[in-house]
Amino acid sequence: MEKLTVVTGTGVPLRRSNVDTDQIIPAVFLKRVKKTGFEDALFYAWRRDPDFVLNRPEYKQGKILVAGPDFGIGSSREHAVWALRDYGFRVVISSRFADIFYGNTAKNGVLAAIMPQESIELLWKLLEEEPGRDMTVDLGARTVTCGDVTLPFEVGDYVRWRLMNGYDDIDLTLQHEDDIAAYEKMRAKKFPFKPKTLPAKHWPDVPIQSAREPEGTKPWAGPIGSRE
Repeated sequence: MEKLTVVTGTGVPLRRSNVDTDQIIPAVFLKRVKKTGFEDALFYAWRRDPDFVLNRPEYKQGKILVAGPDFGIGSSREHAVWALRDYGFRVVISSRFADIFYGNTAKNGVLAAIMPQESIELLWKLLEEEPGRDMTVDLGARTVTCGDVTLPFEVGDYVRWRLMNGYDDIDLTLQHEDDIAAYEKMRAKKFPFKPKTLPAKHWPDVPIQSAREPEGTKPWAGPIGSRE
């Protein structure tokens, strides 16, 4: 998983609270079997509205989403985080997150930064005064900077450690690879009649590229699995 330490990019003000995972990505898109390619599905219903914030050109390249309280409530679908990540968001800021959604962000390289609602309101004001304004989120310092304003945010120490090191669940398991290999060797010798476990495969590191449509591409409005 790609490390997350400092993120600088366009901030997007999402003035909505109680955003559930079905609004983040509708259930119809959960039929896909891949873990990528969900950027078209992010806020699918809301993006039918021409006035929705992500349809404004100033915000289309957003990296930091500033949302209202209770973000990510509802079902536990991990696809909600995949869709945010595929679109380009590396950070979501809110005053309160659903517990399961919060856990899913840490496992998929997205920071869920917790700030008081008054700080959220100030960021909304700054971003709307200058649409397309860049923000900087420093995970090491636990701060958000927007213009001349720097504000603190909360994040659990364990989540912070995982994101800064780029550890997903598989990475954490492979830290014990030598112990696992030693156990499997002992097990094969002591219980030769039992099935053997295949050794772990290490794939080459490939940088994650944006899955957004190239400029000039016709927006996708067709059914799942199809593009015009």
